[in-house]
Amino acid sequence: MEYVKLGNTGLDVSRICLGGMSFGDASRWIHSWVLGEEETEAIIKRALDLGINFFDTANVYSIGTSEEMMGNAFKKYANRDEIVIATKVHGEMHKGPNGKGLSRKAIFSEVKASMERLQVDYLDILYIHRWDYDTPIEETMRALDDLVRSGKVHYIGASSMYAWQFAKAQEIARHNGWTEFSLMQNHYNLLYREEEREMIPLCKDQGVALVPYSPLAAGRLTRDWDSASRRSREDKTAKYKYDSTQEGDIVIVNRVKEIADRYKVSRSQVAVAWLWQKGITSPVVGVTKI
Repeated sequence: MEYVKLGNTGLDVSRICLGGMSFGDASRWIHSWVLGEEETEAIIKRALDLGINFFDTANVYSIGTSEEMMGNAFKKYANRDEIVIATKVHGEMHKGPNGKGLSRKAIFSEVKASMERLQVDYLDILYIHRWDYDTPIEETMRALDDLVRSGKVHYIGASSMYAWQFAKAQEIARHNGWTEFSLMQNHYNLLYREEEREMIPLCKDQGVALVPYSPLAAGRLTRDWDSASRRSREDKTAKYKYDSTQEGDIVIVNRVKEIADRYKVSRSQVAVAWLWQKGITSPVVGVTKI
């Protein structure tokens, strides 16, 4: 396994990050195809054996059960001093007031709950999962800075927003002497390249690490277009993202197959290698099979 510094930080992360959206209790969330405890532990153990030290999840993934299952696996198989655990805050965790968003109250409450589920006393990375239009960004950035200063969080990141929003948040932090974002987890792959317009150039200019999610386009880049898996049949979110661009995407998927066959590698390797040569730090790969 190769390791690389995370952006402008001194943190060493593997060139592959294992994503946790595939893990959890299927009865708790919108995704029916997620894996249970036994399968989750097996995949995490295999990842650790291969040298992966970078793991990503979110409080909202299967409403906390992704964190719980991953935490159990880390407790069994991982050296806490070597692994990098990232989670996220923003999504709705309970009905009623303060059950979601990026207010100071919500952030502090959810970080405490995430650490309990993951069975850790600090988080290596905390992302804001989305932009909160109902909370002043100043409140959010101050809360994140306080968490870093307290030692409960070591680095902060952001995910999926407009470039102007990310730039605004960074400038507010810089102006106030608060902690700035060290990494951006955006949606980027061979089928979705909008991020090349503004977000990726911004991050490269500022030395912010790029750790995109969905590098395999929810599996579409890994197999023939007309083949099927349980996830491809049941993942409504992926259908929303990719079905409308099917005509152009098929051409790209076929080209990935052609290159993979020529070099006798998997299509997944082609898709991830393409990201690496674009300057991506560590793609967040979600898997359902060893």
